Amino acid sequence: MKYCEPPDKITTIGLGSCVGICLYDRYIKHCALLHIMLPDSTKFSSQTNRLKFADTGIDDMVKLMEEKGSRVSSLRAKIAGGATIFNFSSTSGSGNIAVQNVVCVKAKLASYGIKIVSEDCGKNCGRTIIFDPETFELTVRTAGQQIHVI
Repeated sequence: MKYCEPPDKITTIGLGSCVGICLYDRYIKHCALLHIMLPDSTKFSSQTNRLKFADTGIDDMVKLMEEKGSRVSSLRAKIAGGATIFNFSSTSGSGNIAVQNVVCVKAKLASYGIKIVSEDCGKNCGRTIIFDPETFELTVRTAGQQIHVI
């Protein structure tokens, strides 16, 4: 997880089944970006990094934004990732870690009442994302070098 304010931008690379969550304050224009790898920390007996899980990472992200002066009611989110990179029979439906990551991220954000403004999730391509806290634009570059803004 990283935090930034304008004029800086924030980025993460290598989003496959992982999900990038951009949380931003639309009034004071600062943001945090979290790159989660797994949906649920309670499924692991030994967790050394809270930020790699959607449930605990988003908790820490919201706490950071509040410490930087945000109110939860002012926060909005944009998310990207959750791609099915490898096509194994065990990755269908609820067994798919990418799908679980996206579902858990959405549920956790909803538990805070944080609206997801836009998303680019699923499919079978890796992504790099860049968020601009000044314009609230999330630039998504896929592994095939396709670029779009959400």
